[in-house]
Amino acid sequence: MVSQEQRRRQLAREKFLRQQQRRTSARRKTRMRNSVIASVLGVVVIVGVTLYTTGALKGNDDKVNAGSETTPSASASPSKAPDPCEKAAAGSVKKMSWKKEPAMTIDTSAKYTMTLSTTCGDIGIALKTSAAPHTVNSFDFLASKGYFDHTKCHRLTTNGIYVLQCGDPTGTGSGGPGYTIPDENLKDTSLKGGVYPAGTVAMANTGQKHTGGSQFFLVYQDSQLPASYTPFGTVDAAGLKILKKIAAAGESTGQGDGAPNATVVINKATVTKS
Repeated sequence: MVSQEQRRRQLAREKFLRQQQRRTSARRKTRMRNSVIASVLGVVVIVGVTLYTTGALKGNDDKVNAGSETTPSASASPSKAPDPCEKAAAGSVKKMSWKKEPAMTIDTSAKYTMTLSTTCGDIGIALKTSAAPHTVNSFDFLASKGYFDHTKCHRLTTNGIYVLQCGDPTGTGSGGPGYTIPDENLKDTSLKGGVYPAGTVAMANTGQKHTGGSQFFLVYQDSQLPASYTPFGTVDAAGLKILKKIAAAGESTGQGDGAPNATVVINKATVTKS
């Protein structure tokens, strides 16, 4: 049988647990309430700032800058580093699509370089023509059509892997040229220990084999990745400095994977035979 003393202790424990539960619940409700208040205040502040900066709170004599949407300043938010890049060149993205991979037109025994003239500076890339001929041929074709011109580099990762991703005319991460190219050069000697070294330029894909299109990424710091992304070029020293400058400005989410705070736009991409 349970003694009176044991019963008294049991009741005391149950009372203590109930008190703890009530306190925990109260704290949770307080946090939720404070969070809602903070969110509402944040929306009010953001709306006010937006109205002011777009000219909605100014007189009719002031005109809104028509280019402000295409080249937002990363310094508009106090939590972001200053935008290290310039305003994008005039022009718009071309909407182009093809049903099949372009015919091979490059000289696979020759050396080719690609220059990305961006708002942050020129990034030079030595292409691995003989090791990744389909990829280099595709980039030569797309660049000659102006496919990459005026496109934004839409993704920056700053945690775990360290890459800037570009090549999507839609800027959403889902665009492509309408065709795919085969994976190539996955046993490149530069890929040691499951690491894509800083300076590597490689193809993005859907996670399935042979699904590369036009999206590519530039590695600005050694990154641990499976060898399933075609490495087809190497960034020059000046370009690597530019990539690190872009990375230093951070990305939009603060979680290590989002749109770059820097205004990274490819004004023009050029592939040249040397």
